Amino acid sequence: SLEPFIHQVGGHTSMMWYDDHTVCKPLISREQHFYESLPPEMKEFTSEYKGVVLVCFEGDSDDSINLVAYPYVDNMEDVTEELEEQAEQREERAEQSSLNHDNNLLSCFSSVKQSPRLDPKVRSDVLFQMLDSNSGVASEKISLNPWSLVCHKQQLNRMRSESKDRKPFKCLLLENIVHPFSFPCILDLKMGTRQHSDDASEEKAARQIKKCEQSTSAKLGVRLCGMQVYQLRTGLYLCKNKYYGRDLSKEGFRQALRQFLDNGKGLRRDLFEPILNKLRSLKVVLERQESYRFYSSSLLIIYEGKVSRWASFYLSLYYPPLVDVRMIDFAHSTFRGFLDDKVVHKGPDHDKNLP
Repeated sequence: SLEPFIHQVGGHTSMMWYDDHTVCKPLISREQHFYESLPPEMKEFTSEYKGVVLVCFEGDSDDSINLVAYPYVDNMEDVTEELEEQAEQREERAEQSSLNHDNNLLSCFSSVKQSPRLDPKVRSDVLFQMLDSNSGVASEKISLNPWSLVCHKQQLNRMRSESKDRKPFKCLLLENIVHPFSFPCILDLKMGTRQHSDDASEEKAARQIKKCEQSTSAKLGVRLCGMQVYQLRTGLYLCKNKYYGRDLSKEGFRQALRQFLDNGKGLRRDLFEPILNKLRSLKVVLERQESYRFYSSSLLIIYEGKVSRWASFYLSLYYPPLVDVRMIDFAHSTFRGFLDDKVVHKGPDHDKNLP
């Protein structure tokens, strides 16, 4: 069964844990096609695309809902009937083991608890805490990033409202890019001065333009959408979400970058050059992608957090620190010849309004 991905720091759809090396997210057809046509030289800087699964709801004996993934097969009608039959059989078995079990899947769904149960194999031993930048008030300490919990609840509600016919949902399987990290520190940056796609409605485009104008997106071409930083002093993850990022000034954004690189005992200066080298390499690759536009895509910057200040200094003399840079979210991306896109852009994706 699928579990909330505990290290999700941004986004509006829920990322789910599939296995140690793989995460799962609701399928958007454009994004699937984009991954399938990704230029080879970009694959180093994106999550590996691993295919598609079908996800359906199944109740268990204690009135909880499980999201279960099944292999995707082209013949959807046969698969849907088979999955529905399997789900019904599981419900019958659960009903026999509990007098209080409701054999209606949707009524089962309404009993989802405020905090999802996490399987021990995906639960974090380190607690996460959101800190309000204005009041300084800290949130309750929980075993997953608070934003992951928000997205998971919203996703369950969306699936609930759309699943009255109980058909399974398609989901993408993508590489779990934080798997190599024991204590992943993650920064999610929404890139570009423009977020809306070429086919966006006037209303949606206006909303996105306003959002950019009221944040660092218009001024800097980037805004913070979420982050988590492991703090050595407290043994907790310090978390920030997209609402914090939207309110940042240019100076506030610089301070947020500094906070991302501070583990509570000092600034990780050993990370500067490795991260910059990754960004320079990505820039070279993107400058070769003629006609590509990555509207509303994000950039993830990741580093290993469980390294003391002095250890990081001495280790960096012999071994580079573990860092990674990846692009994610391609539902609004386009390039010449992609699907039936009518607007064709020229040159690489470079904003002329920025230096």
